[in-house]
Amino acid sequence: MEHKEKDFSLSWFFKWFLDNKAITVFLVTLLMGLNIFILSKISFIFSPVIEFLGVIMLPVILAGLLYYLLNPIVDWMEKHKINRLVAITIVFVLIAFLIIWGLAVAIPSLQHQVMAFVRNVPAYLKQADKFIDDVVTKYISADFKPQIEEYTSNLSSQITDWASNFSSRAVNWAGNLISTTSQIVVAIIIMPFILFYLLRDGKNLKGYVTQFLPTKFRASFGQVMTDINSQLANYVRGQVTVAIIVALMFIVFFKIIGLRYGVTLGVIAGVLNLVPYLGSFLAMLPALAIGLIAGGPVMLAKVIVVFIVEQTIEGRFVSPLVLGSQLSIHPITILFVLLTSGTMFGIWGVFLGIPAYASAKVAIAAIFKWYQKVSGLYEADFEQEGEISEQE
Repeated sequence: MEHKEKDFSLSWFFKWFLDNKAITVFLVTLLMGLNIFILSKISFIFSPVIEFLGVIMLPVILAGLLYYLLNPIVDWMEKHKINRLVAITIVFVLIAFLIIWGLAVAIPSLQHQVMAFVRNVPAYLKQADKFIDDVVTKYISADFKPQIEEYTSNLSSQITDWASNFSSRAVNWAGNLISTTSQIVVAIIIMPFILFYLLRDGKNLKGYVTQFLPTKFRASFGQVMTDINSQLANYVRGQVTVAIIVALMFIVFFKIIGLRYGVTLGVIAGVLNLVPYLGSFLAMLPALAIGLIAGGPVMLAKVIVVFIVEQTIEGRFVSPLVLGSQLSIHPITILFVLLTSGTMFGIWGVFLGIPAYASAKVAIAAIFKWYQKVSGLYEADFEQEGEISEQE
């Protein structure tokens, strides 16, 4: 009799243990942590995969950016009874024409301004040196001059040491430069082929992936892929549109105040604006330096006013109208994502941190919604949602 009571108590305990939702969540979390720990110990196995992804990342990313920009045009042409292959061919021809036009017109203008700036660099350095000497002699007390002279001499010796080390490392840097240049050239050559197949077969990607999943997961997983695709499309198109508007604004404003190399600085500002927050700061530095060296304090003040006006227009009107709240990401979150991803993955993290976070946010939200239904821990929330839907 006692043996039966013990068996009953043990069976009751195990049943309670397995049916307890909190314990189930704990066990699942523990298993996930264990899997992560094991994968971290055997990470060397995935090194070839990581190297392979590093090789194909650049052409795939470039093709993906152009896909999100060009796919709406191809879809529009297809809706107007134009064969999709013909529409893609027309788009490629137009892009080739724009590239040829850029090589013939825009690039020589930029090259002229860049070469003019390079030729004037010695004069600009002399002006900067004279400006610093004037500031030191007129506005700095004689008590601080010995310290400043000592700091200047130390700085010059450090520059000399750096120049000597530079000559010894120049060979390695040249090799790295050649390797990076070759990767970029190969990526540019491969990218059009990837873009072509994305534009032709991109719509079939979701069906191809979901066919390998169990039937009951296909609809939900397909919806997650659709939401992620929408997030990435909104981000890429919005960022490129804002970058073009910013470049045009800077070119116009720099022409108005008479800043030299306004076209080059405007194009640089537009390209750097593709990096959220950090791009505006990086674009400001060369414009401020050229304004101070070439035009003095008055031109520097004008450049600062231009940046204030541009940031106001972009922050209050351009970005809200173009991007809106489509990504639903708080600005503080964006700053933390950029800081973390940039520290962990370098330049790739800065460029891909925000879209990767937006995609992960969609996937995690879908997983959490599925867990809400399966766990039964959020039944009150579902009852409230049902009451609200009935009232509506």
